[in-house]
Amino acid sequence: MSTVDPEILSLNPFEPGYFADPYAQYAGVRETSPVHQSLLGPWVLFGHDDVLRVLRDPSLSVEEHNVAANPLGEAMRAQLEEITGDPAMDRNRSMLDLDPPDHDRLRRLVAKAFNPAMVRSLVPRIEALVDEALDGMAGRDERADVIKDLAFPLPFTVISEMLGMPDGDRDRLRDWSHAMVKTLDPVISPEEVRAAFDASNLMIEHIRAAIDEKRHKPADDLLTQLTVAEDEGDVLTEDELIAQVALLYIAGHETTVNLIGNGTFALLRHPDQLERLRADPSLDEHAIEELLRFDSPVQFSRRITVAPLEVRDVTIDAGVFVLTCLGSANRDPEFWGPTADDLDLGREGAAQHVSFGSGVHHCLGAALARVEARVAIPTLVRRFPELALADPGAEPAWNGRIVLRGLDRLPVTLG
Repeated sequence: MSTVDPEILSLNPFEPGYFADPYAQYAGVRETSPVHQSLLGPWVLFGHDDVLRVLRDPSLSVEEHNVAANPLGEAMRAQLEEITGDPAMDRNRSMLDLDPPDHDRLRRLVAKAFNPAMVRSLVPRIEALVDEALDGMAGRDERADVIKDLAFPLPFTVISEMLGMPDGDRDRLRDWSHAMVKTLDPVISPEEVRAAFDASNLMIEHIRAAIDEKRHKPADDLLTQLTVAEDEGDVLTEDELIAQVALLYIAGHETTVNLIGNGTFALLRHPDQLERLRADPSLDEHAIEELLRFDSPVQFSRRITVAPLEVRDVTIDAGVFVLTCLGSANRDPEFWGPTADDLDLGREGAAQHVSFGSGVHHCLGAALARVEARVAIPTLVRRFPELALADPGAEPAWNGRIVLRGLDRLPVTLG
């Protein structure tokens, strides 16, 4: 269980050990300062009820033009313009960065092609891809990397096939995606800004070429459907189409890589729960909800105030960023009880986690992520009954991301 440090008054990702275990820091801040303006600038919320309330508050925004002018923001915009020539990097905004009614319009158009029936139809293909990945792992001298061999290729292949994206250099596409999602973090270096800008240009070029191909040669895939998606006479513009495809392409695998990796790592660190899952297939669906709660692939979600916001006894000014700490909300003992920091695959109400957000921006791909993890993790641990960490005493290879928490590598022995 995480211990509380009474000296912790603000979120500080620069604290030693933060990426290995942010939950110890969350626990301290949640108890001493659950609503505060962080050292990084944004306000941060750590309590479950506060996080859920803000995520569902329709009066809050996600559009950055609602942020009030401030010295830090102006300095960042100047740095962006110097590095990229674009002071906002605001090209081709996706529905993730738009408020209703623009958000709702785009989501309706995308949802017409990204629906539960399609996700259900993918289960046999997901099962085949998992079996193929595990066969490859089994042939590799009893040692493998769960991230490289399963957690990344599975969702990447699924979303690529769903969209009908052309085959390409998988490693290069992953590098572009990694660089672009770094911009979600509240702290980013000039080098990372440049890398994200360059990667965005390359990704846009890649997607534009795929769209052109589909318009000349339509196929039975999501990308073709999006090119003709219509709602009451409204269709996606070229820029909107590129932005939504980029969102689905990146979000369609980045977070699921973390879910499979974090979930497998948690089970290997909790052998009693690992054996429980192996022995009881009826736990599969519920286990994924608990793994999502225990170590969320997405740790923060942001909103922007457009009017003063009261949270507990604190007034947050209009025009500022508010970060909701999903990871902390998922471990808040005021909601989850005294075992909040324990991994319990049979936990009652585990699906009440906020790992997919809430409100109008609830993750569109939640059903797909759940299915992929529900097939991948139980199949992995049952296929290899002696599965274990290859270097149990070594420091885990966390990716160093504040928002999208995950592992870069997870070496295991197969027994």
